Amino acid sequence: MEIHPLERLQIQDGLLINAERWKRSHDYHRQRQNIHYQSLNEPGIVQGLGVSLIPAPKDVPSQYNDGRWLQIQPGIAIDVNGNPIVVPQPIDFHISADITEEKPRLIYLVLRYVDPDTLQRKQVSEFETETFRIDEKTTPPDTFEVELCRILLQPGLVTLENPQDVFYPSLNSLDFRYRKIARSRPTVVVRVAHLDTQETKEGNSFANLASLLRYTESLTCTLQGDEQITRLNFPLLDQTIAINYDLLFITGSEPLILNVQELANLKSYLDSGGVLLVESPTDAVDRLESILEITESLATPLEDLRRLDRYHLLRTQPFLFAALPAINQKPLQILVAGGIVLVIGDLSIAWGLDEKLTLTRETIRTAQELGINILNFAWNRKRMTQLRQQTATPVSTKPDALKNIFNKLE
Repeated sequence: MEIHPLERLQIQDGLLINAERWKRSHDYHRQRQNIHYQSLNEPGIVQGLGVSLIPAPKDVPSQYNDGRWLQIQPGIAIDVNGNPIVVPQPIDFHISADITEEKPRLIYLVLRYVDPDTLQRKQVSEFETETFRIDEKTTPPDTFEVELCRILLQPGLVTLENPQDVFYPSLNSLDFRYRKIARSRPTVVVRVAHLDTQETKEGNSFANLASLLRYTESLTCTLQGDEQITRLNFPLLDQTIAINYDLLFITGSEPLILNVQELANLKSYLDSGGVLLVESPTDAVDRLESILEITESLATPLEDLRRLDRYHLLRTQPFLFAALPAINQKPLQILVAGGIVLVIGDLSIAWGLDEKLTLTRETIRTAQELGINILNFAWNRKRMTQLRQQTATPVSTKPDALKNIFNKLE
C-alpha cells in the first residue's frame, strides 16, 4: 500500500474557482474526516435501522403478496470508509430468495453507502442527497456493507417469522446477532494461527484458542484478537505464510521434530518478530526434550520466566502476575527462548468452557488474563522488530483501516 500526502487548495488573492478546484477542495475535507474516523473507529450501526416483519403492501402484484415483507426503520450507520449512511424514513423490502437446494441457506440483508458522483443522473441539481442501497445476498457482507440482519431460510415459499428467542433464532426467523455496532477501534489487533497436527485435529485446542480471542477485547478494551484464526499444518512448509501472523499456537504431548528446511522456516518467522507459543503437559518428557533441541539449534536457550526481569511483559502487561497460577491443581511454568514461549501445564484448556463445566470463574479468568499477556507480548515483539526493518509487513494496529482511503488518494 502506497501512502500519499493530502493536498489542499492554496488560497491567495485572485484565485479563480472552477468546478474541479471546488470539488478537490471539498474532497480534501472529506478525506481528512474519513481518515480520522478509520483510524479511531470501526464501522457499524450508530442508531436505529431495526428490521420488522410487515404484511405485504396492498399495491404489490399478486406474486409478491406473501409473508416475506420487511420494513427497515430509520437510522444511521457508518461504513468502513467513514461515510455516514442515513436512512431518513422507513423502507419496505421484499425477500425474494428462491432456495432451490434441499438445505436451508443464509440470506443477508445489508446496507451500502452510494456516492452521488457514481450515479447516472438525467438532471443535475444544485444540491444532491447522499444515498444508499439495501441488498439481499446469499454471500456474507463485504468490507463496504453493513449487515442489518440475516435469515436462515428454508426451501420453498416459507413465511418469515419473528424469533421466539432473539439469542437463538430458529429457521426462517430474523437473526440480529451479527449486527456490528460502530465503536472505538482497539489499539492492537493480534493475528493468530493455530498449528495443526494429527493430535490437535482431534482435540479442543482450536476452540479454546478461539475462546481466548473472543473474550480478549472485553477484558482489555485496547487489545483484540483477529476474528479469523487460520489453521496451518505443522511443521511449517512455507515460511512466507507464517510471517503474516503475530503468534503461532501449538499444543499437545507429541515431540516436535523439524528437518533442516523446517527449522530454517521457523527461524525466518521468529526473525521477522513472530512468536511461537508451545504448550506441553508436565509429563511429556519427549516433547520437552524436542523443544529444548529446537531452541539450542536456534542458539536461543530456554530461560525460566522467574529468572527474567520481574517487569517482563509476560508477567506484567496488561495483567499483573506475581506468581504463575495453577490450573487443575497443576502449577504452570513458562520458559522463553527469543520468540519461543513454552508453557508447561494446562493453560489453554481453561481459555473456554470445559465439557463438564467444572472450571471455576477464577480459573478461567486467570487463564485468559495470562493468555492475553502472551498475545500482547507477541504483538509488541512483532511491532518493535519490524520498526527496525526497512521493508516491513504492516503490523496489525488497525488492519486495513486506512487501506481504502489511501487507495482513493492515489
